[in-house]
Amino acid sequence: MVASWLLGRLSWHAFPTALVTEGAAISIVVGVLIVLGLITYFKKWPYLWREWLTTTNHKRIGIMYLIVAFLMLIRGGSDALMMRAQQATSVGAHNGLFSVSTFQQVFSAHGTIMIFFAAMGLMFAIINLVMPQQLGSRDVAFPFLNATSFWLFAAGAVLINLSLVIGDFSAAGWLAYPPLSELKFSPSVGVDYWIWSLEIAGIGSLFSGINFMVTILKCRAKGMTMMKMPMFPWSVFGSMTLVAFAFPILTVTLTLLYLDRTLGMHFFTAGAGGNAMMYVNLIWAWGHPEVYILVLPAFGIFSEIVSTYSKKRLFGYTSMVWAIWAIVFLSFTVWLHHFFTMGSSADVNGFFGIMTMLIAIPTGVKIFNWLFTMYQGRIKFANPMIWFMGFVFLFTLGGVTGVLMAVPPIDFQVHNSLFLVAHFHTMIVTGVVFGFFAGLNYWAPKIFGFKLNEKLGKIAAYLWIVGFVLAFGPLYILGFMGATRRLDHYAASTGWQPLFIVAGIGVLIIAAGVATQILQFLVSVLSRHWQRDPSGDYLNGRTLEWATASPSQEYNFAHLPEVKERDDWWRMKQDGEPPSKLPYRAIRVPVNSPHPIIIAACAFVAGFGFIWHIWWLVGLALVALLVTIFTHTLSDASGERIIPASEVKAIEETWLKKRELAK
Repeated sequence: MVASWLLGRLSWHAFPTALVTEGAAISIVVGVLIVLGLITYFKKWPYLWREWLTTTNHKRIGIMYLIVAFLMLIRGGSDALMMRAQQATSVGAHNGLFSVSTFQQVFSAHGTIMIFFAAMGLMFAIINLVMPQQLGSRDVAFPFLNATSFWLFAAGAVLINLSLVIGDFSAAGWLAYPPLSELKFSPSVGVDYWIWSLEIAGIGSLFSGINFMVTILKCRAKGMTMMKMPMFPWSVFGSMTLVAFAFPILTVTLTLLYLDRTLGMHFFTAGAGGNAMMYVNLIWAWGHPEVYILVLPAFGIFSEIVSTYSKKRLFGYTSMVWAIWAIVFLSFTVWLHHFFTMGSSADVNGFFGIMTMLIAIPTGVKIFNWLFTMYQGRIKFANPMIWFMGFVFLFTLGGVTGVLMAVPPIDFQVHNSLFLVAHFHTMIVTGVVFGFFAGLNYWAPKIFGFKLNEKLGKIAAYLWIVGFVLAFGPLYILGFMGATRRLDHYAASTGWQPLFIVAGIGVLIIAAGVATQILQFLVSVLSRHWQRDPSGDYLNGRTLEWATASPSQEYNFAHLPEVKERDDWWRMKQDGEPPSKLPYRAIRVPVNSPHPIIIAACAFVAGFGFIWHIWWLVGLALVALLVTIFTHTLSDASGERIIPASEVKAIEETWLKKRELAK
């Protein structure tokens, strides 16, 4: 009785017993211990705490998002390798490498981690690193909230990976449909880990959405009207609007599922008066806007890249803005196409089919505008443009397959097949991951202070493109042949194995692309002294971030710019406008604060308590959370510190001298 009260459902049986999960758990624990040991050995804890863990600087927060997202990309990619290895070998009399249960956990982990922690992390990283500078702002609207958002995101990532060490992962898929996710069919803690990691990270995402919306509306440079904003902030504004409306749906849906599992409320239990289809409707009312939450910022990145590397102003700026808002509106009218087979009337299916076809129009507008921007431009096919060209070709093919599945009779044939899996990955990988990698290479000097190795970057891009075609091209064919998703074994008579082997080779090539990206970064770090950008504008860019040093100073702009037209940095260079002669003034920047990481730690502990039913731990964590928030409101951490005018002058004059020498 005492043990039950103290530990809830937690016991020695919670630790993994399968060989694969044991190996993963041991590798995670050993890796964490090595990192902590190295930090301790080199006495870096004070530096990390002072400069990184407690920072409210949006650029450092962006880099931390980048680190977590890339680790999650490797984690999710490892799951993809495991899935393809199983599907290539588990045929006929051979049962492959993993048990059925392990395979179900692996594909659930892959989808969850890639969408919620890799793709979302990459998106928030690039937004933090670039958007305030493009707006001519010194910071985001709410620096403290920004730090809190990141640490909640990181807490969710740690919690979901903790399931490898204590407990197990959900086997109910990345969206955890009932009844499979209900207590009867998933009695272990896997689904609870899934729920609470997404609850915590999702609240952080909602905070970020609100923060970035307010930043765009209230923190733009003087003279920068909405229609003078660069396209990237416009795309972020559309995406964050979707976050503000869609993520509360996710939060409520997950809460209802947890109540089903914990208090027996049966919102989604068909045999007890609930309705599983209500869950499916709710999760996709969030889920399909989520696709555009991820894709829209990538569209903005491509707009900046194509314009810069074509040496032309973006074609059709106004139509691009309207296309963003058409996508925002239509994204809430298409969710039912995910379950045309559920038995809705022809009228309902017809409406959602038409809406799904319509949303392809504003996306097509963007494709044509990018191509017209390139038309008669002086195009430089640098690394970011390689990512863009791969995106245009593959994303267009993916869009065509999406329009096909918008037709209900066709969807009836390919629903729940690998054709759908291939389509989804075509849209997300090429439309999101390619975009953020292109942006990372494009803005690397603003982020790190040096350019990334161009040759290795191109090799990585080509490996990703070729690997993607080989990994997902066969899945379209397998889908037509009847192969379903979540398949861990099939008969030899199907003839599917050769195509699964080709798909596995494609995943290995993508893995080689990831390895090349890691090598690219390491080589770039080692050669950083020769790859620096002293001018701050190595591409002869058009927007305001190129008017700052590389990497940008903590305060971004010594003198806040006054914008006269779109692409105002380009105008200033063409007009020969000299640097501001105004006297330097002291600049206020937000102070560091330990409270965001403490708030996230409290949320993590509360989530762990909810998962294992350790109710005293939940109460303790929630009390600590409230005390931390209250303490923050009373502390100086809610204030600002001042960079003296003399220090600002010294920093700026040093940089301006370097810029003049670089010309």
